[in-house]
Amino acid sequence: MQVDIHSGPSFALGEITVPAGGAVRVEAGAMALTRGDIRMATSTRGGFMKGLRRSLGGESFFVNDFSSEKGGLVGVAAVLPGDMTLVPLDGTGTVMVQSGSWTASDPGVDVDSKWGGGKSFFSGEGLVLLRCTGSGDLLVSSYGAIRRLDLVADEVLTLDTGHVVAFDGSVQYAVRKAGSWKSTILGGEGLVTDFTGPGRVWFQTRNTSELVDWMISKMPAQRSS
Repeated sequence: MQVDIHSGPSFALGEITVPAGGAVRVEAGAMALTRGDIRMATSTRGGFMKGLRRSLGGESFFVNDFSSEKGGLVGVAAVLPGDMTLVPLDGTGTVMVQSGSWTASDPGVDVDSKWGGGKSFFSGEGLVLLRCTGSGDLLVSSYGAIRRLDLVADEVLTLDTGHVVAFDGSVQYAVRKAGSWKSTILGGEGLVTDFTGPGRVWFQTRNTSELVDWMISKMPAQRSS
């Protein structure tokens, strides 16, 4: 997948070149523009959609498949301001992606949430973890900038769970409280994730949950009559 990323890391726009006879799968609502010979079809097929419906209580989810006979371009943007990065899959490895960060992928990439860990990984954060396999590229987005860290064998990295974007399937992980219940409540820290290498971990420099909490704190209080 040929992608040119513009205006990052604050307001990234990914311009995906779709070759003649090619296609790309994009998160519903992420399309910002199209150029040239581009056709769009909304899809609910495949393990990705079935897994999401089961994981999230039967809700309907959709993706858009963009194809071209002569060649064209699809521009994609995330909901929140931030960056994008391309993650290649060679057909042998696995990449786990936080569902809100998956933006687009090649048709040869299988995006699946049916496996057991997808529902429980971000319990308490309201997020789903997607398992991506196959051959092709993934385009992932973030809230804030994206940074990649490469872990050697047995090296441990701890991240606030709200900052996780993606990680290799070779990386082991465990979700836990940031500290004691006292520090969790009074210190403002919730769940953290311990990652153990080897493998790559991508994280974002901002936390969506903290943004939501900040917005709620600025809203005028409702008075009962």
